[in-house]
Amino acid sequence: MSIWKTTLCKSLGLAAVLLLLNYAAIAQSKATQKAAQRYEVDAKRMGVDASSEDALPRSREFKRIDSSYYVGWFFEGMYKLNHAADYLGYKNAIAPLEKALHLLERDYAKELKTHSNDLQIYYPVYRFQLDYSRIGGALRECYANTEQPEKVVKLMRRALRWKLQRELYLDAYNYLAWTTHRYRFYTQKEYSFLGNSIVANEALAMRYLDTALVQIQRNKKYNNGLFQPGYEVADIMGVYHYKCILYSYALNIDSAEKYYGLMRRNNVLPHNNYANFKTVCGQFKEAEKEYQIASGQESGDKRLQEWAYYTSILQIGKGQLKEATELSENMIKGFGSSPGFGWYNIAMARALSYSGQVKASEKASEKAANFKELHIGTTLGQSHYDFSLQLLKLIQKEQQITQQKFEHKNWWYNPQVLAKMTTLTAQRIMHQYMMVNQFAQNPERDRVVYKLFSTESTVGWDEVWYLIKDFSTAFFVKRFEQELKENKRKPIDKYFRLFVAKLKTKQGKFTESKALLNEILTDPTIDAEYERLLVARCYEALAACATEEKDLASAQKWTYLMFKTYPQLLPFSSQKLKLQLRINGSEPNAIEALKKCNFDFENTDKYTASATIKFLKNGKKKIVSCMVQDVQGKVLIPEQQYAYSTPEKAGIAIAYSICGISNDASNL
Repeated sequence: MSIWKTTLCKSLGLAAVLLLLNYAAIAQSKATQKAAQRYEVDAKRMGVDASSEDALPRSREFKRIDSSYYVGWFFEGMYKLNHAADYLGYKNAIAPLEKALHLLERDYAKELKTHSNDLQIYYPVYRFQLDYSRIGGALRECYANTEQPEKVVKLMRRALRWKLQRELYLDAYNYLAWTTHRYRFYTQKEYSFLGNSIVANEALAMRYLDTALVQIQRNKKYNNGLFQPGYEVADIMGVYHYKCILYSYALNIDSAEKYYGLMRRNNVLPHNNYANFKTVCGQFKEAEKEYQIASGQESGDKRLQEWAYYTSILQIGKGQLKEATELSENMIKGFGSSPGFGWYNIAMARALSYSGQVKASEKASEKAANFKELHIGTTLGQSHYDFSLQLLKLIQKEQQITQQKFEHKNWWYNPQVLAKMTTLTAQRIMHQYMMVNQFAQNPERDRVVYKLFSTESTVGWDEVWYLIKDFSTAFFVKRFEQELKENKRKPIDKYFRLFVAKLKTKQGKFTESKALLNEILTDPTIDAEYERLLVARCYEALAACATEEKDLASAQKWTYLMFKTYPQLLPFSSQKLKLQLRINGSEPNAIEALKKCNFDFENTDKYTASATIKFLKNGKKKIVSCMVQDVQGKVLIPEQQYAYSTPEKAGIAIAYSICGISNDASNL
């Protein structure tokens, strides 16, 4: 027996020594068994990616072999993440991913801490660092998609403590910046990781990105020689991606253009974000092209396709209302009730509203209101969603009131119509004050809403008018005149001028208003294709000025031009179009109902449109068709034909058809 064993026997006794030796042998045996089990798991995971469809059964197998090894939990979490499409799905993925991250940190801390430019040292630990980055990135996504920003920030800071020489899927500083930007309008009162203002939060986000660039440069001493030359470009472009977002939001046009240019030269231009930026700059044609490219690059995953939502707003500006409606409808059909469904219904409601189909617009709004939207992979959150929806509902109330005036031009003599309008007006005022009170608490109103075009705006510029038009005219004149002075986006000047002009009309300053409106119409930056709505609103505003000044001839001229440009606006404008009727067939009750609508059927002149109306019969079915031409005989509204049973309803439907507004045949 050796000396040390003899000594132990004397001090502890032979039995105790044998017991200790037995425990050591058992521990060594268990360690050997554990190593063998993990070797088996590692061998079986080869050729099976954690993101594959086979990940779930493999995770169960791996956990049966060794449930204390992180790999089985990793595979389970990734499978659940990849199949998540709602809040519950992402929440279910969190537990296995958290378990995997904990086990990996517990068992392989040494490997995670290793830094080296020696391939023989780095290669054995690389797979652990790669898995850590994938698990951390997946867990970050789950936290973000379940609105747990505190956990996102805590996780990123936890990951930074390992000082990985390549973060791969983690991008910790980038996501610290992204999370700070996404919650920029909150303060430390709500989230501990924020500053106490939007300015402070945006500055903090930019510091994170600058630190990310420093980290990339610092780690080059380890990574050069291990990875292909130029490997760091992808990491740098990832930082530039978020710099573009921050600069675009701040309307720092030159800096945003610079970084987008760098990304374009490296073939990693984010086309959707760049399209948003081009929209903010008033370059709508370029924006639409970029959205089109983005539509072909989307992965098809279950999240909001921003290109579709924003393209529909551009189409409304172009007067392509059918296309805007169909795009939203196709997105709803294609993606079903998955994330984005609510946004597409808001887009649908907007397109239908501008198409004059108010009832259908309300139905789409209700679908959006009743849907629990999940805001995945976007800076657009619930506050943007609620604001967009509530503003649309306000516009719908306004349209319901103006519809009564359009359908009954002598509405002030009709007690039933007056009673209905009184009810609708009360509803609108209540909704308006509720919105304004909420809006007053919105810290982003200066940076997003008042700018009319912003990367974080989810409403069209024209919708903003409905929010402000009935409140503090003097304040908003001053506000938008200041915006016009400070604005550095020349193509956007027109929109500020329009708002100032319309506000000055409300003040009775008609000469100033008309000067601004004529300045817009002669602006060399105007794009007749993409700014039809803007031009039509200018004509409408000039008609309103002329009406207030009792200049009926000018009012008729501008109303006619508005109608030619964007006919769907007429029923909601309170302006009266001169109209000549050409009637084939007989349906006196329908014609009587039509003549009660807000048209001028007398004293036709060069600013008169003509409507050809035909009443036909196909067996027992009654059919009416309508086509509208200008004074030169050019077709403005192509022929629409539909069946009817109630002549009075058909007459009102004809009035809307004259304005290019389709009718629901089931209501006729």
